[in-house]
Amino acid sequence: MITRRMAALRLDIPLEMAQRHDLPARLTEAELAQIESNPPDWLVQSRANRTGKKPVWVELRCDVCGFSEAARPKKWWPAFTYLTCDDHGADELPEPAAGLSRTEVDGVGTRFIGIVDETP
Repeated sequence: MITRRMAALRLDIPLEMAQRHDLPARLTEAELAQIESNPPDWLVQSRANRTGKKPVWVELRCDVCGFSEAARPKKWWPAFTYLTCDDHGADELPEPAAGLSRTEVDGVGTRFIGIVDETP
């Protein structure tokens, strides 16, 4: 069985859209394959409206341990130099290059901290 969240991820649609269009909380592989092979009108329209400027889902991967999760990107996320799980220390990453300052961005995904190295 596949959860609604996993189905949304595989269909490349927001979870809210999956809920709005009554995708069940759990689907079988066959049900998902049927939706993918014969998409409903709302899914066809959604894909036609996509501009490709902002991805629906991104994979967040810790640069220290490799833990990953799929998340909906937020408008306020800057371009991260590194991503780490919130249980890793800053000493586990390479030092910023000469002339760059480092800032941390909390609240990325469910457990990540974004690291941004930029000129001051």
